[in-house]
Amino acid sequence: MTITFAREEIQQTIKMIHEENLDIRTITMGISLLDCGSEDINRMEQKIYDKIAKNAGQLVAVGEQISARYGIPIINKRVSVTPIAIAANHLNSDQMVRIAKVLDRAAREIGVNFIGGFSALVQKGFTGGDLALIDAIPQALSETEFVCSSVNIGTTKTGINMDAVLKMGNVILKSAQMTADRDGIAAAKLVVFCNAPEDNPFMAGAFHGVGEPECVINVGVSGPGVVANVVKEYPEADFSELSNLIKQTAFKITRMGELIGRAASKVLDVPFGIVDLSLAPTPAIGDSVAEILENMGLERCGTHGTTAALALLNDAVKKGGAMASSHVGGLSGAFIPVSEDAGMIKAVEVGALTLDKLEAMTCVCSVGLDMIALPGDVSPETISAIIADEAAIGMINKKTTAVRVIPAPGKKAGDRVEYGGLLGGAPVMAIHPFSSKMFVNRGGRIPAPLISLSN
Repeated sequence: MTITFAREEIQQTIKMIHEENLDIRTITMGISLLDCGSEDINRMEQKIYDKIAKNAGQLVAVGEQISARYGIPIINKRVSVTPIAIAANHLNSDQMVRIAKVLDRAAREIGVNFIGGFSALVQKGFTGGDLALIDAIPQALSETEFVCSSVNIGTTKTGINMDAVLKMGNVILKSAQMTADRDGIAAAKLVVFCNAPEDNPFMAGAFHGVGEPECVINVGVSGPGVVANVVKEYPEADFSELSNLIKQTAFKITRMGELIGRAASKVLDVPFGIVDLSLAPTPAIGDSVAEILENMGLERCGTHGTTAALALLNDAVKKGGAMASSHVGGLSGAFIPVSEDAGMIKAVEVGALTLDKLEAMTCVCSVGLDMIALPGDVSPETISAIIADEAAIGMINKKTTAVRVIPAPGKKAGDRVEYGGLLGGAPVMAIHPFSSKMFVNRGGRIPAPLISLSN
């Protein structure tokens, strides 16, 4: 497939890159570890390390070469692997921690930003490997730098595994407590999903699905600053016109992602997978999804009308991007991570954006409650209830939802935490004071909805 660009389109892209923070947020190589199993843990560790090093050893260098060749910033180079609870199902929790450290060492050696796949899929129940991995998560994330973890606790087809939901509340809190000296940052590398996609290039939720090829390149584009400027330039446009403007912009952004993905695929001799169309903000000024919504006419993100504005944005991004790529996947839409979006942070600080409003917005955005700092004294049951609410939204609406919250040890609502880099920093958000303990302790499974029976 050859991608050609008109002169005007090239000039527009140059402007987007230099003035509007347009970039390729990540190229992520997915690697299958299904052939790395061994009863000998030492042998298995070596096979995992060797396979990652062999397949992804040139990923960073190739990414930098392509970035220089096309003049397009590629911010992150990442690796995702087969969910470790599947690839290493026979291991105990101590051995799972050892595998996490092997992943971390491999990531450090090849120079990638993150490695995802310390993961389990438990929407219908647990295997021994699932339980071992979940028990290992706090130690694994607190003792590694690059490893990211995810657990899928529900789907539209299966319902919600409330036993897993209860476990994950405890796991998130313990992960944060084990990194109390760093504002609980281990929890920032952990996400709980409903309807997790198997080709997601974005962390912390990336893993290499069992239906994926042996090795594959997936691309995640970005560009909220570009969309924000387009919306700002047309203050008189009605919503139909505004939607078309966003679609046209998403088309251009996605074409760039397709170009980079295919170039990396060719050089690395690895199949090209998908382009994830998501607008992923950063803490940088002018790179904010909240700013897009405010440019539509909202005084502050979070006020009445915000959910409708986000719905329009998400839909237009998907429609425009889908026309520009032969294979669209991942999450694809607009992310609303609080700590990574300067506009979201301001909205929280002035009281316009609350946890309840964010939950409403997740009904129409790409993912869910993302990068939200919670008070350090939050109970594990409250975290579990937050997960259950988000999972219910995903299950009923047949969409991916997720929870990545960070209890901030020693901090209370209104305090601030700093994680650094793309993770940014954020004010600690208030939570409801009333207990959900009896509810989440019922256990069992919330049944799949009636729509799960549709073909």
